[in-house]
Amino acid sequence: MMDHYRTLGLGLDASKEEIKEAFRRSALKFHPDKHSRSSREVREGASLKFKQASEAYQVLIDDRKRADYDLSRRLGRTPSSTSSSYYYGYGGGSSSSYYRPPPPPRRDGTSGFDAGSVFRYVTRRGFLVNVAFASALLGGAILIEKSGEALWKMNNSGKSFEEALQSVEKGKIQKEKN
Repeated sequence: MMDHYRTLGLGLDASKEEIKEAFRRSALKFHPDKHSRSSREVREGASLKFKQASEAYQVLIDDRKRADYDLSRRLGRTPSSTSSSYYYGYGGGSSSSYYRPPPPPRRDGTSGFDAGSVFRYVTRRGFLVNVAFASALLGGAILIEKSGEALWKMNNSGKSFEEALQSVEKGKIQKEKN
């Protein structure tokens, strides 16, 4: 696992200003344009270090991504090497940013249930929007059902549905006779 703090030369308690400054220094040192006339090995090495610094900056500057990264470091998990694996919610990122592979099995043989992961999933904006939409649909269906029953009882007091159908049939027969 790549250590984003080490990549930028920062401590674990670095502020956002320190992260920005460390990235600026790293970007100036390893930017591909600066090494355009260097040998191929130097160019590729600088390009790789610039990409690593960019990824580290994207993770550490965003509070949610940084918290997720710090948690994965403490738990000893290896997050994906792409910054999109730290993305939450709608918009931005590639379509692959919505898929997270399941965590690797634990060494102690337990199921690997993590209440923190469940909480993060349940509090995601997309999940909450879907729950609200489903609740609105269910509420609308219940409202329509209850109002239909109320209208039936208002217009057909004391009659069952079968009795109402029989009276409609009788009305049709009498209409045909006339």
